[in-house]
Amino acid sequence: MLPRVADSLSFLYLDMVRVVQDDTGVCAQIKTDENRTDLVYVPTAALSCLLLGPGVSITTPALATLARHGTSVVCVGAGGIRAYAGILPDSLTTHWLEQQVATWADPTKRLEIAVRMYQMRFKDADIPESVNLDKLRGMEGQRMKAFYKILAQQHGIGRFRRNYRPDQWDTQDPVNLALSAANTCLYGIVHAALLALGLSPALGYVHAGTQHAFVYDIADLYKADTTLPLAFALHNSDNPEQEARRRFREDLRLLRLLPRIIRDVQSLLSPPHTHTAATDDDTDDETSERHDVRMVHLWDPQTGVLPAGVNYANGDR
Repeated sequence: MLPRVADSLSFLYLDMVRVVQDDTGVCAQIKTDENRTDLVYVPTAALSCLLLGPGVSITTPALATLARHGTSVVCVGAGGIRAYAGILPDSLTTHWLEQQVATWADPTKRLEIAVRMYQMRFKDADIPESVNLDKLRGMEGQRMKAFYKILAQQHGIGRFRRNYRPDQWDTQDPVNLALSAANTCLYGIVHAALLALGLSPALGYVHAGTQHAFVYDIADLYKADTTLPLAFALHNSDNPEQEARRRFREDLRLLRLLPRIIRDVQSLLSPPHTHTAATDDDTDDETSERHDVRMVHLWDPQTGVLPAGVNYANGDR
């Protein structure tokens, strides 16, 4: 089942609770200051993805119910800013994973996706038809340098240079420290979204050679709106890493980033002539975002998808 971005219950985040199965359904047990245990029932049938944050314990019967209802379960950090592991139900369609693999394995389509990601980041960009990845990287570099300069001027900072040096972490300036911390938070959000769709975080279109290559690709779409302004705003902070993580979590309530990521990834992986980007006004009439897998299919390089459960011996069909 694919997450419905139009549904406000597509993703549910929990922390500091115990998730159990009782006679009625799956519920979160919440301990109160008065030593009372409150129960909040989880609408498993309406959920696409359950995010389990710090302090959550969950029982096997509860996990089994979530799996039967086709709900993905992802273990995340506070506020969803880390993604540690994901449990995907067997009913989760492979539609988007197949789209990802097909476009990633074809050099022409892979370049097309990279160009479309660049266009999503820089909507006024004039991209020549003969562009290659080398030219695309150069254009991106120039754009980012200009954006750094604008942010530095807005905050009264001298010349800024992005410097990610893990071996010299404590010697970095506050903006670089805050940016690294905020980017890590953003990677966690993107990772959780990709897992919920059943995609491979390792198959990137621009980045490569790491299990998080696609995570870095998608995260780049949002840095100019999220982590970069936040990092420059903390240029005078005494503890930029901690403040960046805290403020990023707070800002997520306003950004509604998870539905936006799902919408953008689906748009990227869909052929341009068959998909239009969804809007916040999605209605139940849209059927392209949700699919239930009823039967495993067979693949054929000539005829395409064939039904399973059929004997294809000559004369016995």
